[in-house]
Amino acid sequence: MKKHVVVQPYEKTWADDFVAIRDELDTVLHGLVLRIEHVGSTSVEGLSAKPIIDIDVVIRDRADLPEVISALQKLGYSHEGDQGIPGREAFKYEGKEHLRKHHLYVCASDSEELKRHLAFRDYLRSDPDAVAEYSRIKEEGAKLYPWDIDKYIEHKAPFIESVYKRIGLL
Repeated sequence: MKKHVVVQPYEKTWADDFVAIRDELDTVLHGLVLRIEHVGSTSVEGLSAKPIIDIDVVIRDRADLPEVISALQKLGYSHEGDQGIPGREAFKYEGKEHLRKHHLYVCASDSEELKRHLAFRDYLRSDPDAVAEYSRIKEEGAKLYPWDIDKYIEHKAPFIESVYKRIGLL
């Protein structure tokens, strides 16, 4: 079954939604992780986004991963591996209706994927013109490809790559 690609204007509640998820995660991760980062489009004020919170849990190094996996299991998360993206361990969950839908990843502090997430987020947070352009592209992509996430992602790729070049990631 194909998922419907929905992009909506920025909602101020996304920041509060992140805090609610972070606080729940912190009940089992406190002392085990360096920090919990709100990344992805919902973390950038004014940016249109799919209403799904992206979260990177930052650990010192991969040696801490087994203990973090065990802690997250206590909250109902299950480890799905890196899903083909080295440096980013994915987790899924069920039964979290009290929280906004979210994607949860664990990254070591030296992970290239973490650095990419943070650099892209921080660049957008500093450039309102880029936020406006990326919002336009995302909304256009969702209208053009409402049932094809791969085409939607492909539609956004040139903008993302241009930002990566601007900030020295390509």
